[in-house]
Amino acid sequence: MTDKPIRIAIQLAPQHADYAVIRDAVRRVEDLGADVVFNWDHFFPLSGDPDGLHYEAWTMLAAIAESTSRIEFGPLVNCNSYRNPDLQADMARTVDHISAKGGVGRFIFGTGSGWFERDYEEYGYDFGTVGSRLDALAEDLPRIRARWEMLNPAPTRRIPILIGGGGEKKTLRLVAEHADIWHSFSDPETLERKLAILDEHCAAVGRDRGEIEISTGVSVRGMGSLDPHVLERQYALGVRLFEASASGPDYDLAPLEQLLAWRASFGA
Repeated sequence: MTDKPIRIAIQLAPQHADYAVIRDAVRRVEDLGADVVFNWDHFFPLSGDPDGLHYEAWTMLAAIAESTSRIEFGPLVNCNSYRNPDLQADMARTVDHISAKGGVGRFIFGTGSGWFERDYEEYGYDFGTVGSRLDALAEDLPRIRARWEMLNPAPTRRIPILIGGGGEKKTLRLVAEHADIWHSFSDPETLERKLAILDEHCAAVGRDRGEIEISTGVSVRGMGSLDPHVLERQYALGVRLFEASASGPDYDLAPLEQLLAWRASFGA
């Protein structure tokens, strides 16, 4: 686990900006040297004007696949409730191939159980409960993996599965069973506790937790600066994928630039 390199990511919220601005932000992120760019899978803004500009995730992911050449990318996270699991698998496989400029795709299948009730209500999906949505995710992940085995052509690589969320009973069990990457928004104290629980789930399913890349969102302090001491504590706990965030209309990439600078100087 400890020999994994530090990777830097950013989530570009697909809200409050014209698509041309989002496309330009993705290109700037790749040019800066980030490893991963994420969007999210919602139908309405999560902050600011609730009826502001917003775009759908998966069609945008296909465009990102075509317009980039190096960076990995994916949804943070796909909502399992919105699409049949076999369709999700086929969509992921297709985007994987679109992104394979050098023969190997760059798509990360970030997924979760969904939570934003307005998405469900306005698009006609059954909201259910937290438990029922997680149960559905548990049922669907094996179907997604099985469909990848049946598709022709097959994915260009074993598509990494990222699972987002910190639920200790069900979500972390799914992480132990299925995830290549676990993402949360955890301060060091919370992260330490949840990693201990993840260790228990991994032991129960016979999985080496060192196989799972630990990812966390980072937050900025006053004056928009990152706290390097928090980053170092998260690193010591095993975090290797650090994710900043930016939103329209302007997509301020300063937090990403700070993360990249921190990585460059870390351990120097």
